[in-house]
Amino acid sequence: MDYKKPAEVAGAMIQAGIDKTRMSMTDMIVKGILSGAILGFGTTFALTATVQTSLPLIGAAIFPACFIIVVLLGYELVTGNFAVMSLSWFAGQVSLKQLGKNWAVVYLANLAGGLLYAGLFWASLTQFGKVDGGALGKMISNIAVAKTTGYGQYGTTGLLTVFVKGILCNWMVTLGVVMAMTSTSTLGKILAAWLPIFIFFAQGFEHAVVNMFVIPAGMFMGAPVSAGQWWWLNQIPVTLGNIAGGVIFTALTLYLMHGKRRKETVVTPASTTRTEIAEGAPVLQ
Repeated sequence: MDYKKPAEVAGAMIQAGIDKTRMSMTDMIVKGILSGAILGFGTTFALTATVQTSLPLIGAAIFPACFIIVVLLGYELVTGNFAVMSLSWFAGQVSLKQLGKNWAVVYLANLAGGLLYAGLFWASLTQFGKVDGGALGKMISNIAVAKTTGYGQYGTTGLLTVFVKGILCNWMVTLGVVMAMTSTSTLGKILAAWLPIFIFFAQGFEHAVVNMFVIPAGMFMGAPVSAGQWWWLNQIPVTLGNIAGGVIFTALTLYLMHGKRRKETVVTPASTTRTEIAEGAPVLQ
């Protein structure tokens, strides 16, 4: 059967977290940069469709393409790792130091990828600043304002709103990671991962890595937003919300339902052979 049961998925996620601790620094950085840039591609793809059709739902429906590319190619996306690494930590298979290292390195790599694509997209859309970028450039600029000073005008309430939207976003995004693991076929992974990503994007929730592209891109387009406003009014509270959403609503719930009943894991330095991690879930070698 192509479908994998939740306990099997929990076991596969725990194993994925273990595997991430063995990844070289170069791999983490390169895969993180590619993820940040590809999510930027997906964002401009969705916004272009919205401008052309005047139907935001169309943009939301096609945005998951970028997330699916990241998942299928095994790139590093910090928002997904907020759940994957946490589940492995809850299960006692990775240390807090290993978790923190992965989050920090991948976060900065995602940021580098987002900034890289923002600069390249600005150059392509505005011909290196010679034109204004048209309707798409104006939309990106307006989004940058709405995501920063648009919340900032409400003070503490605005920051709390951003935080909550970050929670709701990564609850769905990390479920995209989970859903992709429920199938072993490429088509099954695509369809399963598409659902929660569509849900988050269509409702305008806040994703830290998407914002690593869209806010600086808006600033390049002339949005009256400072670097301080970007980080204080959006990037920091969104990141904290994404962490909470991934850790609490995905990693912790999976651990409570399946991880606590996992069988003891045996690791030998020579062969790294393991017994089953979760009930009924064979460990990936």
